[in-house]
Amino acid sequence: MHYIHCLNNISHYGTDLLTSKYKLTDDISRASGILVRSASMHEMDFSDNLLAVARAGAGVNNIPLDKCAEAGIVVFNTPGANANAVKEIVLCALLLGSRDIIGGAAWVSQNADDPDIAKAVEKNKKKFAGTEIAGKKIGIIGLGAIGARVANAAVELGMDAYGYDPFVGVDAAWGISSSVKHITNVDKIYRECDYITIHVPAMESTKGMIGEDAFENMKKGMVVLNFSRDTLVDVEAMTEALENGTVSKYITDFPTPDVMKMKNTVAIPHLGASTAEAEDNCAIMATRQLMDFIENGNIKNSVNFPNCDLGPASQVAGRIGVMHENVPNMISQITGAFGNADVNIENMMNKAKGKFAYTLLDLNAPASQSIVTALSDIEGVIRARIIV
Repeated sequence: MHYIHCLNNISHYGTDLLTSKYKLTDDISRASGILVRSASMHEMDFSDNLLAVARAGAGVNNIPLDKCAEAGIVVFNTPGANANAVKEIVLCALLLGSRDIIGGAAWVSQNADDPDIAKAVEKNKKKFAGTEIAGKKIGIIGLGAIGARVANAAVELGMDAYGYDPFVGVDAAWGISSSVKHITNVDKIYRECDYITIHVPAMESTKGMIGEDAFENMKKGMVVLNFSRDTLVDVEAMTEALENGTVSKYITDFPTPDVMKMKNTVAIPHLGASTAEAEDNCAIMATRQLMDFIENGNIKNSVNFPNCDLGPASQVAGRIGVMHENVPNMISQITGAFGNADVNIENMMNKAKGKFAYTLLDLNAPASQSIVTALSDIEGVIRARIIV
């Protein structure tokens, strides 16, 4: 029996997938797997029972990735599961940035008791007039699951779409409209576009990427949309850009005390992926990945270990997964342990991701605890586990 603990409320469409091999538990120390959304795990202690954490969402800044990797705990996320929800709110933000809908609606509410409201509307509506987005240029920085959808939708809405992503994957590239112009220098987006929308992960290399240098190159009066992470935008530089008119409007899904002081800013309460459909999709994807790892040793969409897949474990006599440091001579030591035990390796896969690596091995006989012990004694091995 494998025990699963939910740190947040997880859609039942995900947990309903758990078979009779699994049981939900409130005792986190018993859990083989954890399902989480936004709960912070940085101060948590992990038991030796914990094999994996599955984040029902894309961002994993609430999970200590290196700490988990060093303990042999795989961390999954669910890229693309909430992409449509975020795409739709970005399209909403485009319209909020082009027309003063929020200001106009607020004015109507403030004058709700005016018996001549209809006449007042006709007189004052010009204060809230804007421009159409059709024919305007939009720059999409990051063409992953969300950025690609935003770019395609912008084209369908009649916009001139420019996409920048030096690391765009093959799968993502196939899904991007041929009408989206691929830009190799992000400065072209800053100089020419009327709108910018950011869709890159929050990393040390992307922190404050929309900052002073970017604003110096920007077309006057640009609208900036941020539905990725608050840290991508330099607060001081954005405040100055709004004050001097470089940016005419900033629309973000991440309210902070500094953001709330900015002029011409619309702050939305982190609603990007907050739809019933997105939560269901994320829960389903997270649960399936968790089960596949526990039952088959396969890894897909991990953020701290490499992807590795040998198919169903039920089709082989024995399978062992080995998590280890990405160092020389490790494979020969691992295979040597099987040779010493007179066990034949029928198939194996080894993948590395940064400092850590994963080796999955199919055997011609059931795996034994003695082999696991021998593997665990190898310097640099973090965890060895019998899958079947």
